[in-house]
Amino acid sequence: FLKTIVENAPPVSKINRHSIEEIPLESFTGFQIKASSVSEAINIPLTPDFGVCEHCKTEISNPENRRYNYLFTTCVHCGPRYAITKQFPFERDNTSLTSFTMCASCEKEYKDPNDRRFHSQTNSCVDCGIQLQLTDSIGKTLNVSQNKIIEKTASLILEGSIVAIKNTNGYVLCCDATNENVIARLRANKKRPNKPFAVLYSSIEKIREEYELDTKEIEGLTNTIAPIVILKNTEATTIATHIIAPKMNQTGVMLPSSSLLFLLSTNVGRPMVCTSGNIHGSPIISENAIAQKSLHTIANYFVNHNLDIQFPQDDSVVKFHENTQHILRRSRGFAPNYMEDNTQIESGTLAMGAHLKSTFTLVPNAHIYVSQYFGNLDNYDVATRFKKTLDQQLQVFNCRPKTILVDTHPAYQSSLLGSEMTQQYKAETHKIQHHKAHFASVLGEHKLFDSEEKILGVVWDGTGYGDDNAIWGGEFFVYENNTIERVSHFEYYDWLANDKMAKEPRISLLSLLGEENKEQIKDKFTSTEWTIYNKMLLSNNLKTSSVGRLFDAVASALGLCDSNTFEAEAAMLLEDCASIYSKSYYIDFLHNIPYDTIPSKKIAEAVLKAYREGFCKERLAFSFIYTLAKSIITLSRKHQTTIIACSGGVFQNALLVSVLSKLCKSHKKVLKINCKLSSNDENISFGQLMYFQNIKN
Repeated sequence: FLKTIVENAPPVSKINRHSIEEIPLESFTGFQIKASSVSEAINIPLTPDFGVCEHCKTEISNPENRRYNYLFTTCVHCGPRYAITKQFPFERDNTSLTSFTMCASCEKEYKDPNDRRFHSQTNSCVDCGIQLQLTDSIGKTLNVSQNKIIEKTASLILEGSIVAIKNTNGYVLCCDATNENVIARLRANKKRPNKPFAVLYSSIEKIREEYELDTKEIEGLTNTIAPIVILKNTEATTIATHIIAPKMNQTGVMLPSSSLLFLLSTNVGRPMVCTSGNIHGSPIISENAIAQKSLHTIANYFVNHNLDIQFPQDDSVVKFHENTQHILRRSRGFAPNYMEDNTQIESGTLAMGAHLKSTFTLVPNAHIYVSQYFGNLDNYDVATRFKKTLDQQLQVFNCRPKTILVDTHPAYQSSLLGSEMTQQYKAETHKIQHHKAHFASVLGEHKLFDSEEKILGVVWDGTGYGDDNAIWGGEFFVYENNTIERVSHFEYYDWLANDKMAKEPRISLLSLLGEENKEQIKDKFTSTEWTIYNKMLLSNNLKTSSVGRLFDAVASALGLCDSNTFEAEAAMLLEDCASIYSKSYYIDFLHNIPYDTIPSKKIAEAVLKAYREGFCKERLAFSFIYTLAKSIITLSRKHQTTIIACSGGVFQNALLVSVLSKLCKSHKKVLKINCKLSSNDENISFGQLMYFQNIKN
């Protein structure tokens, strides 16, 4: 019996451990599954949402099945979990579905041990379940019967309309991915000029017709997370790629995460743009009235329903490179999964995370929960969603924080909120440096805190408040005996114009060039700007070691991007450019240059010089990435480390990780990167927790 359970576990289950013992024989007169009572002693995990399974797809496609065309068909293997949870543990009475009473047929399934819907908490059907409503942009309901709404919506999309659709995790905006005019209108309405859109296909077979997929990409697209997967375009790709992902040779592709999206995409019969239903920069919307108010200038029509969503989430985004998965955005399907069994950390510990790509990590019981990605806490709506979700999780788990961990940056909204909550709950508070938290996140994921070997930590990102009051972002640490020491970094250069520097790569390039090279980029600025920025350089005291800004500078030097229209645009264009280069004639820009700190300025100047001399930008982009990877090997040799642990947003660059991985193998180094979490600031909250638990200094 035990062997059968372990070897044939249900598709969405996860068995962490198992044991067996013999006990004295007892006799029982019956068997019942009772609803659990709310108790702090309950240590079963709260699970994420699961994508629609193949069994349910088959049922809703079969005219003979009673769930034919029912848009909220689920079973024990699929459907929303976290999204509809009101109280812990996950049982129907503790979810938004408690207001929907099961009909006799659904209740019979629910009580039958031989049925796939035995104790399926989300069980419903057309007779007792969730109802749709189709409205126009001003909220007027269209006279369409329930069983015709999806068919009508599909025809509206094919006619060139933008439709806001309430999925089980929040609203998405959909339109025809082959229609350039409607996509351009969506961009204009949403004020999103260049940031790539995701594209929804109805089946893996449809995706295979247009993209070359490897095994891992197929697994990623078809698993229960149902994320957006970044794929390389091919000549067979029929969608309007040049406007869906401008200047990119890749597209974010996904399969339906719900029965609703499956039926819609099947009826449309073409790929659809499917992007978060929000105002650009704000969190995804999940409430009908707010969607109508906020999105009526973007969408022509709305498909609403009457199921309340407790925890709205964006779709997760992943990329595969040489059979390795890189999580770019960790949200629906991943969150709030627990990272590991917690046997050491005191329950009631709360880590508040960072400011950009914010998350929080909560330890309410014997599990560690890392929240979904929220975004930039400068945005009022994002900060409000962050606080609301945190309050909801504390309520769900009946948890009062005893220890609160925050970033050392005094102006981070997450740190300010942490200070407020410290007073509210009379908790202890501890400050943890940003990049050390990044490093600790990798050590925690790979259980390296007990390593007998010292470990080189490489943390590269855009910004983070350093211990010396500089803006760090190109750091090298050594971990040994539960201590972390900063041993090197990228050469400091001037941080100019506050947040504007992160938005305009040309400013980073100007900051990195010496006097003799500046004139070469004067044409990137107006005469007034040129005068102002050069005056700033004469009196500026704020310095940075940011590798993120170095990527920006090189993108500007190669003519790829002087001004970002969305975060990391320059870095994405640089990676895209470098990935085209297939030869081995690359350059190590630091060859034969001795260094203790990485000479950022020499790298930027060498790239600019080579480009002005006529070297192709694809070769130079690849060579830049190779040079950075090689610098890690050089520092690893210098500090005599075999294990290299990398974190920070720069390591979302799959090509950098691939090049570094090959160098590590040839130099007999062991590479560890974030794999359960994104390498960007989403992992900071988990890293704060790991640092607090394991680091002495």
